[in-house]
Amino acid sequence: MDIIPLPAFRDNYIWLVHDGRHALVVDPGDAAPVQDALARYGLTLSAILLTHHHPDHVGGVSALCARHRVPVYGPAAERIEGVDRPLGDGDQIRLDAPAAAFHVIEVPGHTAGHIAFIGTGPSSGVLFCGDTLFSAGCGRLFEGTPAQLAASLARLCALPDDTRVYCTHEYTLSNLAFARAAEPDNDARDAYALHCEALRARGEPTLPSTIGREKAVNPFLRCTQPAVLDSLALETGTRPADSLACLTALRAWKDRF
Repeated sequence: MDIIPLPAFRDNYIWLVHDGRHALVVDPGDAAPVQDALARYGLTLSAILLTHHHPDHVGGVSALCARHRVPVYGPAAERIEGVDRPLGDGDQIRLDAPAAAFHVIEVPGHTAGHIAFIGTGPSSGVLFCGDTLFSAGCGRLFEGTPAQLAASLARLCALPDDTRVYCTHEYTLSNLAFARAAEPDNDARDAYALHCEALRARGEPTLPSTIGREKAVNPFLRCTQPAVLDSLALETGTRPADSLACLTALRAWKDRF
């Protein structure tokens, strides 16, 4: 099974998963890149997976469904036109072509009904997390609460360290700039930044990341680290009392960074 990023808009990625004959797509905000890839690789579209309702993730669904009679899986808690396989926490998906299986978890925060797809069986070790977790960052709080986001990130952090993280925006370099401010001394983060800068200089994506890497470099997953707490104390004048207060303050700082 191969996973290919299809760039869309300014910085989105639509993920195309295929076996050489059949494909599924994750968060197709635009139908055109998907149609182009299907034609280029000679693939038949089998399914659409959606993590949340924002237009840059679902905008291509109607056009794709007009050309392909495929199931559309998406969060039951959000209204998304075209979804005919609504999903909630703990649901399972199994596809025959391409051979893929996913466990669904609810990860609210960025939106109220956001879900993530965790690969199982033939697709184990894969996470499609939409806009909840980014490399070196996390999603902005549009509908959820800091407590919801903290719980969602904790669920993702509990996955094996080698889980590959397929998020849906090329935000890594800008997130790393904030990570330097939030935790000035982090050798793993600095080495990762050099690696990502080289990738982008060659026009290559920085994704996927891994859960283990994110735990080492992502300040939003490092809310108990003294250096992060010290940076927030300098920035805000108040040292966060606990990890939730740290995450809340980090997210507010990132919003104005």
